[in-house]
Amino acid sequence: MRHRLFFVFPEVENARRALDELLLARIEARHVHFMTGGGPLPDDLPEASVLQKTDIVSGAEHGMAAGAILGLLLGLFVVWYFDLGSRSAQATAVVVAASAGLLFGGWAASLVAAALPNSRLKSFYDDLDQGRILMMVDVPASRVTEIERLLRERHPETRYGGRDWHTPVFP
Repeated sequence: MRHRLFFVFPEVENARRALDELLLARIEARHVHFMTGGGPLPDDLPEASVLQKTDIVSGAEHGMAAGAILGLLLGLFVVWYFDLGSRSAQATAVVVAASAGLLFGGWAASLVAAALPNSRLKSFYDDLDQGRILMMVDVPASRVTEIERLLRERHPETRYGGRDWHTPVFP
């Protein structure tokens, strides 16, 4: 399990040095992401992906839940209103409708959420608007304290932004 740690840097040079120190501490570059308020990042700083910048994941989760519920209700309506014959046909209709609702709801809601900024990063928007740089680093749970201490000691100019406990393992 990984935890996402947030740090705000005043300048690009501070962010570069922090990245170098994380690499020396054996944190892979694919687990470090930087974000600005709109200005371009230098090529040597790995930029946050669309999944990290927008609310796609949260939107898909909410859309899948709503879609599954609506699909289930539609399936129950079809079973109640139409004579489908056997119990297996009725069960299939309910499962198919719920699955279709789940997929459609997740897809439609993620399209809408792609245009929205990540709601988990709300507390950093003022810093980003002022030209600061946000670093998100995904570290194993066993190394959280070590990495926090490393960056606090070597970068007193940074602001520690806390941690996110709900970071998926795969990206």
